[in-house]
Amino acid sequence: MPVSSLPATLDVPAAVTPAAPAVRVDHVYKVFGRRPQEAVRRLREGRSRQDVRDLGTAAVIDATFEVARGEIFVVMGLSGSGKSTLLRMLNGLWKPTAGSVEVAGSDLSAVSGPDLRRLRRSHVSMVFQHFALLPHRTVLDNAAYPLEIQGVGRRERRERATEALTLVGLEAWADRLPVQLSGGMRQRVGLARALAANTDVLLMDEAFSALDPLIRREMQDQLLDLQQRLGKTIVFITHDLNEAMHLGDRIAVMRDGRIVQIGMAEQILSDPANDYVARFVAEVDRTRVLTAGSVMVRPAVVVPLGGGPRQAVLALREAQASAAYVVDRTRRLRGVVQADDVVEAVRAGATELDGTVDPDVVSVTTTTPLAEVFAPAAHSPLPLAVVDDEGRLAGVIPRVTLLEALAAEVRR
Repeated sequence: MPVSSLPATLDVPAAVTPAAPAVRVDHVYKVFGRRPQEAVRRLREGRSRQDVRDLGTAAVIDATFEVARGEIFVVMGLSGSGKSTLLRMLNGLWKPTAGSVEVAGSDLSAVSGPDLRRLRRSHVSMVFQHFALLPHRTVLDNAAYPLEIQGVGRRERRERATEALTLVGLEAWADRLPVQLSGGMRQRVGLARALAANTDVLLMDEAFSALDPLIRREMQDQLLDLQQRLGKTIVFITHDLNEAMHLGDRIAVMRDGRIVQIGMAEQILSDPANDYVARFVAEVDRTRVLTAGSVMVRPAVVVPLGGGPRQAVLALREAQASAAYVVDRTRRLRGVVQADDVVEAVRAGATELDGTVDPDVVSVTTTTPLAEVFAPAAHSPLPLAVVDDEGRLAGVIPRVTLLEALAAEVRR
């Protein structure tokens, strides 16, 4: 289903602009207990979670972040870190003890009960760990259920639910009951239900943790594919760091109610904020998180396609290199030239480089995971070329760089 065919009947508050974040969390605290405000006061003074136990349980402490529209923002932490409590405040199920949570430009703690319910129906969908399907309803009716709650007519909601099931590959199972589906298929129904609601924000609470590893990875990949096509804003809760690294545009690491670091996967791997995060990431396979762009270096010699053989000879001689990468005027990679070939071209009186360029050059993109770089590097006689999304030469990866990365992984 094309993105443009998704219904867009929901009103967005006037304060929301395309540049505004989809979700904003500002100095949020959540304390359960007898004296929550006093607990917040002490926490603001620098007291620890344990120091306020006599006043209540501090589930979330001074959380501040924004989630951009179209971003997958992963909140990761162990059991008891506060991540699920944080998610419930994003959905308006719980109000912060202090601070504010804004979704689609509305402060959830400031709106009335009816407005909050309307806002949740219109702007936020949930995908749960244990599917939360209605067992007596068909797959199609389960996917259509949030539209029924919104008051959408039967024909339209069935059409939209069918489109959502098609997106997740379950259109042929529309008339089945949940009990007839595998765990992975049931989770797809939950995802289809969230997509059918056509909300701005998807909240996913440990959505794939009940699945076996192979199906879990398949669901992760499907989520990334859907995100690329639909551009939803997703807040994804997980205790699995590898899942966080695979899915997240950015990751927030929580410990004891506090967010201890926010960053992209590569940032968290290469520059952990403290010893806790460093221990957490120690077991991550860096070759599946780091990308070609993160390890590439500047190429030794690059010559312009229109420069001619003499310019190429001079550049190769200066760099003491045997080959050079050739780029056009927009810096798109056009191939490589060998020193022997351009010297021969000069001797023959050639004035153009075209005849000496070998266009069959192995390359990867800047976003290629390092684990997928080893095979093409083995077939490249030169340092492996790295290009951007438009085919422009961004850098190269010498074999010694890959050997160092592999050795580091083996040592761990």
